[in-house]
Amino acid sequence: MSTKYKATTTEEAYFITITTVGWVDVFTRLNQKYVLINALQHCQQNKGLEIYAYCIMSSHIHLLCKATNGFILSDVMRDFKKYTSKKIIQTISEEPESRREWMLKHFQKACAHLKREQEYKVWQDGYHAEIVETNWFIKQKINYIHNNPVKEKIVTLPEDYYFSSARNYASLENDLDVIILNLF
Repeated sequence: MSTKYKATTTEEAYFITITTVGWVDVFTRLNQKYVLINALQHCQQNKGLEIYAYCIMSSHIHLLCKATNGFILSDVMRDFKKYTSKKIIQTISEEPESRREWMLKHFQKACAHLKREQEYKVWQDGYHAEIVETNWFIKQKINYIHNNPVKEKIVTLPEDYYFSSARNYASLENDLDVIILNLF
C-alpha cells in the first residue's frame, strides 16, 4: 500500500480522515458515535494519541492528532479501525437499528474482493493523512474540521455540534478531551 497518505512517522501531527465503506451513514445514531468517542479515549489513555481537533460526521471522522511516547500513528489508526469495526458491527447487530439487514449485507459485500478471510468491512482501506508542517495548515484544518457540520447544514455554528472539538475550543460541555492549540 502507498505511504503517500499514511502517518508513518512518530511525534509528528497529521490531519486524518477515516471513511466508512461506500460512505455509509453509520454515525447518525448516538450509540455509534459513542463507539468512536470511547475508542478515541482509549487511544488517548493507552496508545499515546494526542488529539487537537476532531469531528465525527455521519460517514467519516476527521482528526488533527499525533502519536506520542514511542507510538506510531499508523499503528494507532490500524488498531482504532480494527476495534471500531468490530464494535460497530456488534452495535448494529445487538442494538436497535432499522437499517440492520441492509448495513450488514453492505459491509459483507465489501469483503468480496479481499484476499484475507473477513466477514465485515466497515472502513475504507487506509485513511487520508496529511502531515502538519505550518501554523497556517493547522488553522486551516481546524477550521475545516469544525465547519464540516455547518457546511452540511447540521448546525448553524460549529460549537453547536456536540461531536466536534469546536465545543472544546468554545469551552462548552463535551465528551472527548483535546489539547487546545492557541493559534487563533
